[in-house]
Amino acid sequence: MQDDTKKKTTIEEEKGISGWIEYRLPVSSFLKHIASYQVPKNLNYAWNFGSLAGIALILQIITGIFLAMHYTPHVDHAFNSVERIMRDVNYGWLIRYTHAVGASLFFMVVYVHIMRGLYYGSYKRPREMVWFIGIFIFFAMMATAFMGYVLPWGQMSFWGATVITNLFSAIPLVGNKIVIWLWGGFSVDNPTLNRFFALHYLLPFVIIALAVLHVIALHRFGSGNPSGVEVKSDKDTIPLYPYYVVKDCITFGLFFIVLFVFVFYAPNYLGHPDNYIEADSMVTPEHIVPEWYFLPFYAMLRSIPDKLTGVLTMFGSILVWFLLPWLDKSKIKSGAYRPLFKKFFWVFAVNFAFLAWLGGQEVKEPYITLSRLSTLYYFAYFVIVLPLLRKYEKSEGLPKTISDSVPEMK
Repeated sequence: MQDDTKKKTTIEEEKGISGWIEYRLPVSSFLKHIASYQVPKNLNYAWNFGSLAGIALILQIITGIFLAMHYTPHVDHAFNSVERIMRDVNYGWLIRYTHAVGASLFFMVVYVHIMRGLYYGSYKRPREMVWFIGIFIFFAMMATAFMGYVLPWGQMSFWGATVITNLFSAIPLVGNKIVIWLWGGFSVDNPTLNRFFALHYLLPFVIIALAVLHVIALHRFGSGNPSGVEVKSDKDTIPLYPYYVVKDCITFGLFFIVLFVFVFYAPNYLGHPDNYIEADSMVTPEHIVPEWYFLPFYAMLRSIPDKLTGVLTMFGSILVWFLLPWLDKSKIKSGAYRPLFKKFFWVFAVNFAFLAWLGGQEVKEPYITLSRLSTLYYFAYFVIVLPLLRKYEKSEGLPKTISDSVPEMK
């Protein structure tokens, strides 16, 4: 035994410093494992949006750290500190615009990622846990984005925070206590800003932890694919590197092109002009709207006259996603082989975009009625359409294997 130990030690020493480190911290081995990881060979570009979301998250954290170095979380100084970042800090304007536009693109990428999951049945057995963790990531993103929107302390920041936090007062018995706890007092003020700044800085690291769990759960059964057929042999897969790494790099390049087109040519296009006016509790904006990525849910909230029902509808619109593995019991995973499902899904996607547009309109007719109808279809799609399709839909013939769904190269 002692001779074997000496022999192993000798081998380690012969490998030098890199060998000594690798034996104790096998980073290189882990990277080789990831590179050789087998994935279905029929993945299309819709599967690139998961890795794009990871890049967007990293970009937000890096730019956010630099912004936090110069930001002052105090109601008397927050607005001016943002202006100082824009005017006096070297490349501060670039960091701030990249962070602001990056948040919008992050949500764009995640919305496409979710729609892909809905279309190809990513929530179905055995990948339910991947789906559930993804929903928790989305909740954490929304909380982070909302708190970040408050930090510039402009008019829309202040009044958006006031309106959204007041929603919790609709909860019976404990609602008012929750609102006071969120505010840290009896109105949106300095304690609120400090809390939101601390949580906005912390939550992205919670998202990273959830993303790691998301990937671990994904690797348990492997990625889904456009055919919805499970991997049956090595012929159905190819290594992640170089095939899909190169494919990811193409979409990374396109992502940064779109990002910097906005940053350099239209940095405020996705924002609201009222947020360049310092917060004033005595002047209410004519039209209070959140950032565009909250607008579909905001439209649902405003369409319901009762406050509590509106709040339950808004949160229920996301919580219903947890029920999808049981609401959609069709054995066919991919929407590509479900002709009726395909039609209802694209109506759902257009309806969701329509809700986003309605959320940015004034609270008057015909927008209120249209919002109610769109909200009705949103929920009907999940609780009525998907369960009924299982009984009445005739699916197209599935390929027997993943390889059968990939055209042969001639």
